[in-house]
Amino acid sequence: MEQSIRKIKGRVKWFDPVKGFGFVVADEGGPDILLHANVLRNFGQSSVADDAGIEIDVQDTTRGVQAVAVHEIAPPEGIAATTLADLDDIDPALIANAKLEPARIKWFDKGKGFGFANTFGRSEDVFVHVEVLRRSGLADLQPGEALAIRVIEGKRGRMATEVCGWESAVGVSAHADSEGALEG
Repeated sequence: MEQSIRKIKGRVKWFDPVKGFGFVVADEGGPDILLHANVLRNFGQSSVADDAGIEIDVQDTTRGVQAVAVHEIAPPEGIAATTLADLDDIDPALIANAKLEPARIKWFDKGKGFGFANTFGRSEDVFVHVEVLRRSGLADLQPGEALAIRVIEGKRGRMATEVCGWESAVGVSAHADSEGALEG
């Protein structure tokens, strides 16, 4: 017997993109909640970091409690305090005001701790460090994955300072287009 959908907040217990699922622990307690990769992909991400904060819609099913939609993902607590040497000498205002750009992952190697993305309309690669992923609440990226990234000119070229789901880039583009239409 399936029951109605309800919204909960919790933390990711673990998520394995290879297995295609993981589990969430609700802040309110209760049984582990199944988080399937398809639900995460519908949010625009292929992975999520262990211990990341998450807001999801859940439903009780005959097989247990399952996530049916993701609304928000927050980085694991304490991650924001870590620094990335490449960002140390850059004005924090520049980082905070960096434009969110739609992009695709060229390649990412979690073991090496970095990879590269391409932003639409630009030929230069954008460096993506694993610490930026962790601060963004992600654990891994797949080649060809569409997402949104904040990009700055770093010491060694273009680099990502934040990684978000694809919907973030689409929403920003749609918002910018509507603002342009209102101004024009």
